[in-house]
Amino acid sequence: MAKDFSTKEEDYSKWYNDLVIKADLAENSAVRGCMVIKPHGYAIWEMMQQALDKKFKQTGHVNAYFPLFIPKSFFSKEASHVDGFAKECAVVTHYRLKNSPDGKGIVVDDDAKLEEELIVRPTSETIIWNTYKGWIQSHRDLPILVNQWANVVRWEMRTRLFLRTAEFLWQEGHTAHATAEEAVEETEKMLNVYADFVENFMALPVVKGKKTANERFAGALDTYCIEALMQDGKALQAGTSHFLGQNFAKAFDVKFTSKEGKQEYVWATSWGVSTRLMGALIMAHSDNEGLVLPPKLAPTQVVIIPIYKNQDQLEKINHWAEQLKADLESKDIRVKYDNRDNQRPGWKFADYEFKGVPIRIAIGGRDLENNTVELYRRDIKEKQTVKQEGLTETIANLLVEIQQNMYNKALKFRDSMIHKVDHYETFKDVLENKGGFISAHWDGTSETEEKIKQETKATIRCIPLNNIQENGVCIYSGKPSKQRVLFAKAY
Repeated sequence: MAKDFSTKEEDYSKWYNDLVIKADLAENSAVRGCMVIKPHGYAIWEMMQQALDKKFKQTGHVNAYFPLFIPKSFFSKEASHVDGFAKECAVVTHYRLKNSPDGKGIVVDDDAKLEEELIVRPTSETIIWNTYKGWIQSHRDLPILVNQWANVVRWEMRTRLFLRTAEFLWQEGHTAHATAEEAVEETEKMLNVYADFVENFMALPVVKGKKTANERFAGALDTYCIEALMQDGKALQAGTSHFLGQNFAKAFDVKFTSKEGKQEYVWATSWGVSTRLMGALIMAHSDNEGLVLPPKLAPTQVVIIPIYKNQDQLEKINHWAEQLKADLESKDIRVKYDNRDNQRPGWKFADYEFKGVPIRIAIGGRDLENNTVELYRRDIKEKQTVKQEGLTETIANLLVEIQQNMYNKALKFRDSMIHKVDHYETFKDVLENKGGFISAHWDGTSETEEKIKQETKATIRCIPLNNIQENGVCIYSGKPSKQRVLFAKAY
């Protein structure tokens, strides 16, 4: 491990940033607050995209693309929406530059001022609902189930690679329905799609819930969310799904003729996840030796590294390794054979360990004679000598085992970090000294929620969907409460 790589215990924030950079996932760009996603990082994001896109299409959704620029007037049509995003919007005012009069640089051409300023999209509800007005006339045009893979800009002042950047990649689903019931069903369905992906692909357990009024998406009637817990005890919102009601349909006058011949406003949803999931993946599983990737999202699931004394030995290993590679690929296992001669095996071992490859196979001359290989599991950092016979099946089974083991480890940690608390002083003590989710009673008022946030920096992450109703009193106000909610400090 490199000496300048921090440990989680020393400085969690620095450990995270060092890991992202040293594992070749991303780096800061010349544009303040923006990042360059490097090939290894983008390959992981592509794995996420492919898995999610397949799930979206299986649930009847199709992909489309809408403009990056949104007329400023569109934002003013939905008051709560503009209030929610106004402080983060980047605005285009001119469409041309020119040489400065003194010839010493480039300046904005004041003769090229736009008639209407354009917002660089922070989200696409307004431009999409303006478009849907031309697509929807009758109940026969519904539902519309559209998803967009895109980039968005939210002018963040404090940034951190993957977790919070001025520009980031995401997908945003935008659907239109004839009834409120259909829209709510869609909202809940997509929440479950996200939860299934995060748990079964990212090996990360989540809590499904609803946001409070204070934490809802700007312009939504209800926001559903999945919340995950990172290894430092902070929560991370891993995905959201919004029931928008008829707010955007009314703002853009999107109506349809019902089966009964009546003119009615359309019901809407939107839902999205972003490259913030990359941050979740890193913080949930990685260790002081680098990245730990669940097999389902690892661009390379198995790496084969030869150890040889001479060219003759290398040629024999090459023949064996290429055959194993072909066998593994026939099982749809992503494998790399690294027989480069410009790096020593020890360097390769360290590099692939740091980049999180789930299984490493080392094969040398003696292994060929003994019909064995050395197999290394990244998740538990253990080596074992295994027979070459049935190796393809052994690896396939082991990848499944690693995926499940990573989930079980994260689940055990998450469950150990949910603390039931009934008093405010205990609440503050647990928050500062233990972290994690705090299950506590709340009186349901925005005022109490805001005071707790101001005093402790903890927010209500969600009202769990599987909540058990129980009588109690709010930890802050002492007023009656009928259920517990989950508080935490969060990213």
